[in-house]
Amino acid sequence: MNDWFMIFIFLWTVFFISILAIGGFFMFRKFLKRMPKEDGKSELDWQEYYINKALPLWGDDAKSLLNELVSPVPELFRDVAKERIAGRISKIALDEQAESIELDHILRGYIIATPKRDHPFMKKKLNQLGIDYSPYEDYFKYADDEKQKFSIFDHSEIVKTEKQK
Repeated sequence: MNDWFMIFIFLWTVFFISILAIGGFFMFRKFLKRMPKEDGKSELDWQEYYINKALPLWGDDAKSLLNELVSPVPELFRDVAKERIAGRISKIALDEQAESIELDHILRGYIIATPKRDHPFMKKKLNQLGIDYSPYEDYFKYADDEKQKFSIFDHSEIVKTEKQK
């Protein structure tokens, strides 16, 4: 009986430490995104800035499409994904001085803001909605991945420099 209890305590300790490490990892990632960059603002500050500035450009159709596009994301992470995608879409629309947020802005922002590992799920959702994403194939290379890390708002400058080549 004593041996079983010791095994249980050991397994519980390993499980507890693992859960704490996983939670700490995600909290540390959030902390890094809150760290100010050279300009004094963090990734999340810029995201919030672009969303607030472009808020009048968002129509009801654009908001409902964004909600539909993030519906496959687990509910726990959906708000974070929605804010990230909305920030990217807002920046694209503001850079182009758009009158309102259109499907073109939404698709480009959605593709770039979605990590590469999630692209199969994203393509499946776009196919379910009957949205043709083939004109946007070039934007898939600008999506975030683990190897090529850049600010989520640097894509505009990267696209400009590549098109000038």
